[in-house]
Amino acid sequence: MQSPTIRISIRRQRLTLHRGRGRKKLEYPVSSSRYGLGTTPESYQTPLGRFEIGEKIGAGAPLGAVFKSRKPTGEIGAASNPADLVQTRILWLHGLDPENANTRERYIYIHGTNHEEELGTTASHGCIRMRNADVAELYDLVLKGTPVTIQP
Repeated sequence: MQSPTIRISIRRQRLTLHRGRGRKKLEYPVSSSRYGLGTTPESYQTPLGRFEIGEKIGAGAPLGAVFKSRKPTGEIGAASNPADLVQTRILWLHGLDPENANTRERYIYIHGTNHEEELGTTASHGCIRMRNADVAELYDLVLKGTPVTIQP
């Protein structure tokens, strides 16, 4: 059986999970960076290229659980909070191309958000935001090492 792969389209603001031959692919709305595309440290931009899921964090956490420094705080995020919260699950991306090799050090994740109403638009601070229920589902369908491509 072919292992799953993830493709993220910045133009479409969609994440597609390809689950292998003969298995239905899944699509989810996402938000990439409001600051554009790039790999400069502290730019809050979303990098392009080839990645892999380097770490999976948050197994079993409730939907909406808030993480700080990749640790659960015990809080559940609210849409009324203006902060860009990291919620529910974290899929920490590791860059595989020379130009995005700093992705891990930039803390670029696929994660849940308290601003689900902004999905489909460029609204994040560099990460790929997803609905909390969607990132929990995706988390359970992929493994550490799953290939991820982010394309314009």
